[in-house]
Amino acid sequence: MIKFNKALLYTALGILPLAALSQTKKESAPANWFNLDYKTDGVMGISTEKAYELLKGRKSSPVIVAVLDGGVDIKHEDLKDVLWTNKKEIPGDGIDNDGNGYIDDVHGWNFIGNANGENVNQDNLEVTRLIKIYEPKYQSVLPSTPLSAAERREFVAYQKMVSDYTSKLDEAQFGQINYSRLKEELDVIVKAIGKDLKDVTKSDLDSFKTTNDRQKMAVRIAKKELDNGNFEKFYKDILDADEYFTGQTEYHLNKEFDPRPIVGDNYEDASQRNYGNNDVKGPDADHGTHVAGIIAAKRNNDLGINGVADNVQIMTVRLVPNGDERDKDVANGIRYAVENGAKIINMSFGKGYAYNKKAVDEAVKFAEEHDVLLIHAAGNDAEDNDVVKNYPMKYYTDSLDAIIGEAKNWITVGATGWKQDADLLAEFSNYGYKSVDVFAPGVKINSTLPESTYKEQDGTSMASPVVAGLAAVLKSYYPKLTASEIKEIILKSVVKVDQKVKVKGDASNRKVYLDEISVSGGVVNLYNAIVEADKMISKK
Repeated sequence: MIKFNKALLYTALGILPLAALSQTKKESAPANWFNLDYKTDGVMGISTEKAYELLKGRKSSPVIVAVLDGGVDIKHEDLKDVLWTNKKEIPGDGIDNDGNGYIDDVHGWNFIGNANGENVNQDNLEVTRLIKIYEPKYQSVLPSTPLSAAERREFVAYQKMVSDYTSKLDEAQFGQINYSRLKEELDVIVKAIGKDLKDVTKSDLDSFKTTNDRQKMAVRIAKKELDNGNFEKFYKDILDADEYFTGQTEYHLNKEFDPRPIVGDNYEDASQRNYGNNDVKGPDADHGTHVAGIIAAKRNNDLGINGVADNVQIMTVRLVPNGDERDKDVANGIRYAVENGAKIINMSFGKGYAYNKKAVDEAVKFAEEHDVLLIHAAGNDAEDNDVVKNYPMKYYTDSLDAIIGEAKNWITVGATGWKQDADLLAEFSNYGYKSVDVFAPGVKINSTLPESTYKEQDGTSMASPVVAGLAAVLKSYYPKLTASEIKEIILKSVVKVDQKVKVKGDASNRKVYLDEISVSGGVVNLYNAIVEADKMISKK
């Protein structure tokens, strides 16, 4: 759930004037700002450093935090010392030493690979998979066609899917064509200038003699973006966008593409548990590595960043491809984490449709029964989760999708920026008076990437691990707290802002207080949470 900025797309394609690029202005945030304090540092961090002053001299216990994601680079310089290690397994012997059904699961497990070491990288969106299922039955059905009540519900759902799918496909094809063209023109320009990307300047662009309108547009966009960064960063953004839309058209929205045979499981059997491999990094570990660093990057080691938690072990559970995760894998990932000792589970992923919600609901209940706290990202579509569904979710539902209960061990997290002003709510963040519990830093969050590198990224994917790290600190220093008590403390200790914020996804661009778009009405704060935990413990 990294936020993909589409403002540049539409400007690049000539749909909006160049002034629209102001939406993508790259302002500087203080380094490691999500750990800083508003009163001391002037940014809306969670007061991590201030909290550790309060915790100085206190004892802590190690806490296992499971990162359910796309994979983690376990050799990263800032993560290798904070990994969960299954001491019951003998690495590399090809034997399931602990008898848990997973061979050589030394640092976690990968549910989207096979025993031969092959891994799924790209996959469909769930809406694509569902259309493939329902299309043979409903593509020729008319509104007047006689259908049973159950079939009518399916048909109505199918129509909505088709509308959503068509919209996504049109945008993806449009983006792929135009971004690839923009990249082609930039390649010609860079070659003519004859410099490395990092050395290209505005003067170089001014001196370049354009030969067509597309080159003129490419130069205009590049010059504008150089006001907010360097050419190399701009070019990388264009390359990422080209790859993003290519992935959408070739894999995520391609009904002919099906990578699941790689896994080799019986996909329809949700009770099947033992499949996959122990390659917890996989072919693309950018997202999961970034998430893991926010939670637990080794603190005060003079490398990279400081994660939130200081006594944590990261368990990697790989189940998120480039595309939508599958419910069977999510359910198995939760169960694996619980059975192997995780007390906090971070889930920085989500989708608009579910295939087997029952399997996930049962896994969430399993986690609840074992006192495990689940932290989930709210999503990056600037939508109201009370209205537009984002799976998985804290609500249990029946076969008719009616809510029949709510998980008590679940926190849904929206994203905020570092300024305490009308733009505090991240422009991409989902929200919800009932469905989103808290907000946390999720804009320009610097964290770990594979091969011991670091990068700033945006998204509720970044906000969720901030809360997971906070929860891990509470569990570490107050091991007797239950999952529901930790949730209660986190929600009770938020910082409430006495001013309205812009809701960017609302057509009216309205302003609201955070307590109108979330359960707690504020931004999480570790220092305040420690104070609340002390109060709770003293009453026991």
